[in-house]
Amino acid sequence: MNIILFGPPGAGKGTQAEFLVQKFRIPQISTGDMLRAAVKAETPLGLKAKEIMIKGGLVSDDIVLGLVAERIKQDDCKTGFVLDGFPRTIPQAEALDKILKETGRSIEHVVSLEVEKEEIVKRLSGRRSCSSCGKGYHVLYSPAAKDGICDICGALLVQRDDDREETVRNRLEVYENQTSPLKSYYESKQLLRPVLGMGTIAEIQFRISSVLVR
Repeated sequence: MNIILFGPPGAGKGTQAEFLVQKFRIPQISTGDMLRAAVKAETPLGLKAKEIMIKGGLVSDDIVLGLVAERIKQDDCKTGFVLDGFPRTIPQAEALDKILKETGRSIEHVVSLEVEKEEIVKRLSGRRSCSSCGKGYHVLYSPAAKDGICDICGALLVQRDDDREETVRNRLEVYENQTSPLKSYYESKQLLRPVLGMGTIAEIQFRISSVLVR
């Protein structure tokens, strides 16, 4: 089963990707992970990417698509894959369709985790971590016994810059602007599977399983 997984920051996409990997025994393909692996292995595409990244540039679609094409040809992708974080634009989606068509394959499901914006803001802006040992907390869902102090080592709890409310809202706006056209693209192909990403992990997994039996 060939699946694309969409989800805004804080939607629990990582947890649900892991669920899909285990349920269908298919690999999760993250373009970020692939890029780092190619650079480390010094493959031809990895060397090209490294040169661009050293200069502070953005890796081109051609390189990313090349990495995806190489990855899905590997043996562990024969029965399917979960694409995480790709495609991000309609040209990338169209190019992915072409790559898959050349190997007689296609995307079967595009799972889109839908979570209300205010819930995402609450989830992310409430995260805290210990400045010393790194233990994670949440001001609402998993608070420290003493406000602002780590239960384990007594050090101060801090908030990451990208978890500040203004930053979270900006990230969500970027995500929405980026994915809205893609959702329309896959909806027109009758591949979009919106899934409510609120509730318990088990409830969300049940909803995902339900839409994937179509």
